[in-house]
Amino acid sequence: MNIDNLIKKSLDVSLDTISKTIRSDSFSKNLSKASNCLIDTYNRKGKVMLAGNGGSAADAQHICAELVGRLNFDRAPLAAVALTTNTSNLTCIGNDYGYDEIFSRQLNAIAKSDDSLIVYTTSGNSKNIISLLKEAKNKVRHIIALTGNNTENIINYCDVIISVDSVSTTKIQELHAIAGHILCECVEKNIFEANE
Repeated sequence: MNIDNLIKKSLDVSLDTISKTIRSDSFSKNLSKASNCLIDTYNRKGKVMLAGNGGSAADAQHICAELVGRLNFDRAPLAAVALTTNTSNLTCIGNDYGYDEIFSRQLNAIAKSDDSLIVYTTSGNSKNIISLLKEAKNKVRHIIALTGNNTENIINYCDVIISVDSVSTTKIQELHAIAGHILCECVEKNIFEANE
């Protein structure tokens, strides 16, 4: 395929996916619910844990950095931990207990009752994410999932699901980046500008 045509086609699909998703009432409502969950966590002095696989691991780390560092303005850091980053933990747990336990065992070690968990799974079927959700269900205050169209295997474990109207991993991840920035913006403005 001609490169110019490929670029146009990809941009058109991205635009269509964004348009379909943001027109959905549930997408905006669930962004609001998730933002309030995170604000509640920080008001209770809890932390946010994040996890995902592959590109979704990068999304988890990205949003963790926005919380601990900053998004739009200088302010105090917010407590967040990406469960995807410690290679010694990941390889030890994977080797000794299996790949499905790489996140759940870490959560079991550090989770507190006022914490929140954010998971990314574009398929909605990631075994290690489902294992993590099961472990987290009675250990943390709020559980938020970012996913695509398939919510069947995670719906019973989450307080909020931010679902992208697509089955394409790349297009889902594009919307997850937008959603993550919006969540951080809502948290940052509410916690820090509300106190000025």
